[in-house]
Amino acid sequence: MPTTTQFQLNLFGQDEPGPNQSEPLLNFRPDRFGPATVDYISSRQILTKASGFMNEYDFTLNPFSGCSFGCSYCYAAFFNYDVSKKNSWGEWVTVKENAAALMQKMRKGSLNGKRIYMSSVTDPYQPIESKLEVTRSLLNDLAQNHKPKLVIQTRSPTATRDIDLFHRIEENGGQVQVNMTITTDDDSIKKSFEPSCPSSTKRLEAISQICASEIKSCITLTPLLLISNGRQFINRLIDTGVRQFIIQPFHFRKGKFVAGTRDQALNLLAEKLNCDRKSIPSKYDEIYQEFLQLMKSEFKHHDLPTPGEGKHGFKPPF
Repeated sequence: MPTTTQFQLNLFGQDEPGPNQSEPLLNFRPDRFGPATVDYISSRQILTKASGFMNEYDFTLNPFSGCSFGCSYCYAAFFNYDVSKKNSWGEWVTVKENAAALMQKMRKGSLNGKRIYMSSVTDPYQPIESKLEVTRSLLNDLAQNHKPKLVIQTRSPTATRDIDLFHRIEENGGQVQVNMTITTDDDSIKKSFEPSCPSSTKRLEAISQICASEIKSCITLTPLLLISNGRQFINRLIDTGVRQFIIQPFHFRKGKFVAGTRDQALNLLAEKLNCDRKSIPSKYDEIYQEFLQLMKSEFKHHDLPTPGEGKHGFKPPF
């Protein structure tokens, strides 16, 4: 997920329940999965007109609200109007149980050529997705009835499950790119900032598999966490076969419509950098710039494109 400075303001308002359903739309409806509570809504819409950071896309597509990965720095939490849910981010996920039905109601071909970003305020491969297959059902409908220009943003190796559907979308005239978020080479750092996320090694293996299957692939180091061995990490990134990379630092400023790094992550950064909160931006920026310059140098040596940065890095790839 990008370190966004602005999203559409009604991203969570759109998830207000729609008309009551006489029967559950999912046969398997656990109220808990791993450490997270799970609830279900009948959403009014599944596609949202993109704006702000993602305004070069036509739509964002979020099969879920919330995220049980619960990264300490997650910017999406900022946009939740429910204070209790904002404060318990990572401990809950809401499933849009009628997502597939909403997609199926769309006129065939109405999304042809439309740039769709999945997802902007959640991960489309939540742990529970492996059981519910909400995201897979959406991909299946896109493959059958539309020719979208689809970017999938995730940090889950589960994305490899749907390589067959990525190919079907492309065979039917659409385009697909999978972005895999990998933020550090250090397992102890990963466990501190992203305790419920798959390991960096598993994510590297997953995007290597997707890339090898000839699906357009990208690695997003967003935000870049602390690194143990910069040169070795860059070589591991290069070894995936991926040629497109996006990198962003932590976003320290915040405002009414601007998401900033959450306090939990700031406290962790202060601890890891051995400094007070006020000193974090300057100390972190020094580390970030050093790694960025090394990355650019190594990429040039390997004849790779310069890593994209900020909003420009997240521009639609097609």
